[in-house]
Amino acid sequence: MALCEKVAIVTGGGTGLGAAVCVGLAARGARVLVNYSRSADEAERTAAACRVEGVDAFAAQGDVGDDAACRALVNAAVGRWGRVDVLVNNAGRTTFAAPGDLEALDDEDFLDIYRTNLLGAYHMIRACAPHMREAGFGAVVNISSIAGLTGVGSSLAYACSKGALNTLTLSLARSLGPEIRVNAVCPGFIATRWFSDPLGDAGMQRIIAAQEATTPLHRAGTPEDIAKSVLFLADEGSEHITGVTLVSDAGFHLDLGRAI
Repeated sequence: MALCEKVAIVTGGGTGLGAAVCVGLAARGARVLVNYSRSADEAERTAAACRVEGVDAFAAQGDVGDDAACRALVNAAVGRWGRVDVLVNNAGRTTFAAPGDLEALDDEDFLDIYRTNLLGAYHMIRACAPHMREAGFGAVVNISSIAGLTGVGSSLAYACSKGALNTLTLSLARSLGPEIRVNAVCPGFIATRWFSDPLGDAGMQRIIAAQEATTPLHRAGTPEDIAKSVLFLADEGSEHITGVTLVSDAGFHLDLGRAI
């Protein structure tokens, strides 16, 4: 197992993509801190699923928009295992708003989304960096979105926050090497409650059908699909890669006009 004895922190790890990443890291031998903000029961179940893989894992509450909470999360991992090697910045939030409706979002909408999607990643990287440098190995994977590359998505604020996260990825890849690699994965649609909660099951099924009908690969993304890309960039097998934004969307970005 390539990540045997390594330590990973996954923010927003209790559900959806985060949970799939946690279990995938555990299957590769990593010990996992499953961070959550509100989904305590789900995070505990994810930690239990990691332990089934034969590694130690625990759930820890913390709002990544709060720098002190981020430092506490990292300290919890270091206190238990003595190191941090892998950080997956998966925690995210949005507000659904039509991009043409310029009155749909106010300043607080932008600031709240940026606080989690951009500052949360920065806080976590800053807290992890000294420990990664000390260990001589660090892999950061930021969960971005094709929204940050194309300008489409749930809202303008969300797309802008992911564009900023892509820029942060590039900047820190330059400045944190050679010990620490920083990459991003840009998913398209993922069939999780991120969509079903605001749109309902019927709305999500419509998107799944559209993805399967119109994307070049005729696929609607699942958490496990995207987790494979995240795990690749987190693993030692990608040691020659940094500053990459890897798109995983079944080719959705190739023909946005037809696929939407």
